[in-house]
Amino acid sequence: MSAINYKHLHYFWVVAKCGGIGRASEQLHLTPQTISGQITLLEESLGAALFDRVGRHIALNETGRMVFSYADEIFSLGEELEDMLHHRPGDRPLQFSVGVVDSVQKSIAYMLLEPALKLPETLRMVCREGKLSTLLAGLAIQSFDIVIADGPMPPNSNVRGYSHLLGESGVAFFAAPDLARQLKKGFPHSLDGAPFLLPGEDAALRPRLLRWFDRERIRPRIAGEFDDGALLKEFGAAGAGVFCMPSSIAAQIKRQYGVAEIGRSGEVTEQFYAISVERRLSHPAVVAISSAARKRGARAIRTGLRQN
Repeated sequence: MSAINYKHLHYFWVVAKCGGIGRASEQLHLTPQTISGQITLLEESLGAALFDRVGRHIALNETGRMVFSYADEIFSLGEELEDMLHHRPGDRPLQFSVGVVDSVQKSIAYMLLEPALKLPETLRMVCREGKLSTLLAGLAIQSFDIVIADGPMPPNSNVRGYSHLLGESGVAFFAAPDLARQLKKGFPHSLDGAPFLLPGEDAALRPRLLRWFDRERIRPRIAGEFDDGALLKEFGAAGAGVFCMPSSIAAQIKRQYGVAEIGRSGEVTEQFYAISVERRLSHPAVVAISSAARKRGARAIRTGLRQN
């Protein structure tokens, strides 16, 4: 394998971030053919393809995702360095690094982090998404100030940390309008035998949901399992099955995906935590997030999110 050409790697990084060569060409002010050729040269130097073609689109394959994770770290640090060099010490923004577990819904993560944006200081927020174990490893070496998770610190974790409850929400069940009309009457037992889209094994909601099905003697037909919540919602909107999300964002889910709500359960809950290496929080942004959560009340995230 020859030495990596970092210009080619940068083009690849922009394409992966933009989601396609067309959008990347607009950002880089280069023709799609030029970018495509540069990525081909990068793949040849690495000895592996980085994208798979899906219809008329391209998607990162396993190797591409690994390369992207390194490229993202390289060029994000470069942007950070450039930003720091262009600010005098007194003008430098307050740095706030957050790890967000990939099973936490993006809109929930935004709602929880949004109080930090209201600080009087100029804030530079850096968010990284990933598996809990990976993010906790980063927390241990102080790559993150906090990790936003859908569960507390695992009891068997080798990382020393503290879990700060930010809120809790019941769940709502959604489906494409035609399917929702069939299942609305008789909920929740109407879900028995219905196609259901289950969150992935890493989601803290999954075991709670399955226990609730057992208690209610509901046996849905599992039509799919998804680690990616956005992909799960897309399949649900297309009519592939019923799915559940925090009831606190029900209005947004219906508006964004054109789905209908079947019913709700307060017995199945999602919890949201800030995990830190500090028992007593000190970072101004983390304090602002925790303070906003306390004002809502530990179990009042549903109300708090509706008021935002």
